[in-house]
Amino acid sequence: MAKYLISALSVFFPAYNEEKNIKKTVLDAKKVLLGTAENWEIIIVNDGSKDRTGEIAGQLVQEDARIRVISHFPNKGYGAALKTGFKAAKYPWVAFTDADGQFDFSEITKFLTKTGSADLILGYRIKRADSLARSLFAFGWALIPRILFGMNVKDYSCGFKLIKKEVFDSTQPLKGEEKVTQIEMLVKAKRKGFRFAEIGVHHFPREFGKQTGAKPKVVLKSALDLVKLWKKLR
Repeated sequence: MAKYLISALSVFFPAYNEEKNIKKTVLDAKKVLLGTAENWEIIIVNDGSKDRTGEIAGQLVQEDARIRVISHFPNKGYGAALKTGFKAAKYPWVAFTDADGQFDFSEITKFLTKTGSADLILGYRIKRADSLARSLFAFGWALIPRILFGMNVKDYSCGFKLIKKEVFDSTQPLKGEEKVTQIEMLVKAKRKGFRFAEIGVHHFPREFGKQTGAKPKVVLKSALDLVKLWKKLR
């Protein structure tokens, strides 16, 4: 009889225009889950993709009933995709990672070693495989929450986390703008006394598709959203 690291695990992937990445990302995760969790599910949150992401996700669902797809129309943004994934998850522990293939899902095994001592296990990129612009944005993105909220987290925006669904449920409602959803949840969880742990993960260059997070308009709006969140949570 197989010895699993966890009895049940929900995994979701926020996806926007990831037609060239989504199938490999999901199938790679499935291989890991087969030997890691006794019961598992994969949820693809298709956030209003304009390419074949939804079609390919639908094919994956047909091949395995443990895979589900939830679609947004139109695109609602990363924060909304996170909320949808957490709400849809049926198991006590929920992992999510980006659908673009920049993370190795097999590293979830490192996260699972911390489930007995932490409620939120947060990945941080050991070395970012991003452009200079995105790296500078990430530096500022990590610095501002430390100043505003006193949170000492290495990599807020790392898209690889394992969190108890109880944490998500207890931090509702999440009213911040979409770029600050993760930070709002972390701040509220810290204030409620949930336990944190951090795990270093490898980060790989994106092979297909484009990122938009470092555009000047996005950076400026994200900074303003953080200030708005600070005012709401004071």
